Amino acid sequence: MAMELSILTLNIWGIPYISKDREVRVKAIGDVLASGNYDIVSLQEVWSDGDYQTLKQRVENVLPFCHYFYSGVVGSGLAILSRYPIVSAFFHAWSVNGYIHRIQHGDWFGGKGVGLAKISVNDQLVHVYAAHLHAEYNRQCDDYMAHRVIQAYDTAQFIESTRGNSVLQILAGDLNTEPGDLAYRVLLTSSNLKDSYDRKLLGGLLCTNECESNSYTDATAAKQNPNGKRIDYVLYRIGDHYEGRLLEHRLPLPKRVPGQSFSYSDHEAVYAKLILKRSSSSSTIQNLIACSSGKAKDEDSCEWDSRQETQREAVLALRESVAICSESLKQLESHRRSYTLMAIGVIIVLINLLELQAPYGLKIAFLVLKFLLCAVIIFFVVMATIWNVMEKHGILAGKLSMEIALKGYSLDGTAGTSAGTG
Repeated sequence: MAMELSILTLNIWGIPYISKDREVRVKAIGDVLASGNYDIVSLQEVWSDGDYQTLKQRVENVLPFCHYFYSGVVGSGLAILSRYPIVSAFFHAWSVNGYIHRIQHGDWFGGKGVGLAKISVNDQLVHVYAAHLHAEYNRQCDDYMAHRVIQAYDTAQFIESTRGNSVLQILAGDLNTEPGDLAYRVLLTSSNLKDSYDRKLLGGLLCTNECESNSYTDATAAKQNPNGKRIDYVLYRIGDHYEGRLLEHRLPLPKRVPGQSFSYSDHEAVYAKLILKRSSSSSTIQNLIACSSGKAKDEDSCEWDSRQETQREAVLALRESVAICSESLKQLESHRRSYTLMAIGVIIVLINLLELQAPYGLKIAFLVLKFLLCAVIIFFVVMATIWNVMEKHGILAGKLSMEIALKGYSLDGTAGTSAGTG
């Protein structure tokens, strides 16, 4: 029998004390999800346990199976709500995820990674992955490019290695990368996922963040880029011996919360509806004949024929990623030297201060200054040693893994035979 699944993903922008109108918006989001129109929901930036409990209570009649992926200091922010039973759940943390001292960005504190929920739909396993890649804070000077690319490749590897006997794999979340960006290309080519967005079906561009119509979009950003960005996705891969297609893809939420002047979130929700069924042996043979003769009924039936082009794209994306990682490793060495020199400089200043007598009435101020200098020295030493080594190992692990994958490819689309280590 055919299986139809309706999937929704939304970054709810649920940062306590910072996100505007959070409590009202979370309740409104819960009301939308309680409509019964969705089978599986992936949520990001659910940073408050209270918000998660609110959403869980509001949808319990239609989405009774819920799971939150706890991680890091404040939680991963990832949650999956399902109409069908969640039979297994697992969270895979990424090896690199921003910087602890950049508190204003906060990505490190979330302990980000990719969550997997195995869902039993009519006795068939559907693997649903939730992820929220590191944000891009400055497109012109992106300090997190290497981190995001490694996260994308790591996620693709995780999806590929956990494929198992699933009839369908779905990755739904805020991936913080636009179509054509390196992280997007690495993720899709290394996992064989398909983007549910179909420009022919929609008849134009799609915006999910910094949209001009969203009440939380900064006026300057909207003016600079009226089309906004598409960084929220529902990606999918149909299992072996199954065939399917996309029925629908759209932004399902109205522009404003009913009765309010603001939007549901600073991101738009993305909705996709898929249908799949087991392939019959006769239809599989017919598809193979159609592909070999160039008379295929549709694009999906000739997916195997495009493998060569996909592998070429994967090779190009991985080569570019390895170059990014190599450049990042050079920067890390430069950062190590800089932090070391700064630590030595502050130590010299502190030694000189210790030899000075504090002016009358400034003893407490001098004591506080000495403690602050000690704290600065500790910070510089940690950044030059422990933190530098941790980031270096995380990036190096991703780079070596990509180099191994490259040795498995050749530009003609067949598996390579070269041996050796990265």
